[in-house]
Amino acid sequence: MNPNNQNQSTPIVSRLRRDLGTLESYAALIGILIGAGIFKVTSQAWSLTGPSVILGYAVLMPAILATSIPYAAFISTPLGREPGGEYLHISRTLGGNTIAYIGAWLKIIAYIGAAAYLASALADYLMEFTAVRSKSEILHQTLALGCLLFFYILHVVGVRWFGRIQVAMCALLGLSILVLVVPGLFAIKPRNYSPFITHGATGFAASLIPLFFSYAGFEALAQTAGEVKDSTRRLPLVFVRGITATALIFVLMSAVAFGVLPGARLQASGAPMTEVAAVYLPWGAAALVTLGAIMAITTSLNPTLIVPSRLALIFVQDGLAPRWLGYINPRTATPVRAVTLTLAGIVLLLVSKQLSLALTIAVFALIFLYFLHSLTFLLLPRWNPALHRQINVGIPEWLQRTAAWLSVLSMGILIGVQVWQDAHTLATQSLHERIANHSLTSLELIIVWGAIGGALYAFARLAHSRSSASR
Repeated sequence: MNPNNQNQSTPIVSRLRRDLGTLESYAALIGILIGAGIFKVTSQAWSLTGPSVILGYAVLMPAILATSIPYAAFISTPLGREPGGEYLHISRTLGGNTIAYIGAWLKIIAYIGAAAYLASALADYLMEFTAVRSKSEILHQTLALGCLLFFYILHVVGVRWFGRIQVAMCALLGLSILVLVVPGLFAIKPRNYSPFITHGATGFAASLIPLFFSYAGFEALAQTAGEVKDSTRRLPLVFVRGITATALIFVLMSAVAFGVLPGARLQASGAPMTEVAAVYLPWGAAALVTLGAIMAITTSLNPTLIVPSRLALIFVQDGLAPRWLGYINPRTATPVRAVTLTLAGIVLLLVSKQLSLALTIAVFALIFLYFLHSLTFLLLPRWNPALHRQINVGIPEWLQRTAAWLSVLSMGILIGVQVWQDAHTLATQSLHERIANHSLTSLELIIVWGAIGGALYAFARLAHSRSSASR
């Protein structure tokens, strides 16, 4: 039997293998959240608001938790047995896939950009950790590509190895955070928190966008739904508990960082958490923190590769991508071609040094997707009452709807802040300046990438219609 044509009538995602458990799910969620952003202390946010970055993390926590509850509710239904996340939830609720497809397409671009950025950041940290003095661009690119190749092979050999390695790296990350935070709480100098808010309410509001980058990505866990055992029961709990634990870690780490060293010194540092640890820890322990920073990046990069490839499977299943892309290796249960195409996109961005073309829209695209997802959840009882009745999560319905409203309001505010910032950039910089400085706005890139996604969608629908007519 030709593997490309195996069981054409069987749902493609049913060929995935459920090799992930609760521990691997927590490792995937916490790992993708505690990434390079927090270990670099989000210097951009500090320059906007000062030490009140700590408060920013705390303020965003209820908004992110509220946003996660609609995900938990949807995943507790039969939709939680397949990957697809927002695409699946929105399309099955609204009864059409146009809006869901464009949103998912922008998400794919955002994750490919994030993976390229993480690979580059990982190369930087590896060179610093191994005390490589050379600033060779060739060495940097070689390390970045080598790291990508390692994780690509990991995904190709099977999701079980993805889970095992993720748990091991997350354990090292947890140990390094423990070593950093616990003794660090006793080394805080309160004077470093003054002034707490440096640029008023406007600066604090503006800081929430870059801070949100640390939280963005939690929804990637939904893409593992086809490979987690008893996913409709396990994943909703992992979402709520994992995000709560991560938010507390963010607050504690930023409190220690800004309490131990002045923000200006942290902003100028290439490895700020290592510099913080060096103040009150012996050399070996400080080195462990640097290793933790590396683990923070690897635990983010590893699950980032899952998202585009699993969305591709759902696109194929809905007739919105060529069927050859949905091939799943029968021995490893891996969507090899989708993962390979994901790698090719990441490498192209990395080698061309055009990360900004995808990374700039990452936060804005995800905020918009969270807004749309929560709004769809509020429409669920009216638009798809049968699916609504299948929600089986241990959260009262009134709290589910309150959380969804809070998410819509919070994400709407963040969208407004981003649009205001982009409008200011458009008014003060010419197109030539924005291109020369690699500072095209999120709005511009959303329009361009959205148009490309719309063209691909129209082509896929046309091809699917012709294929159906010829049968």
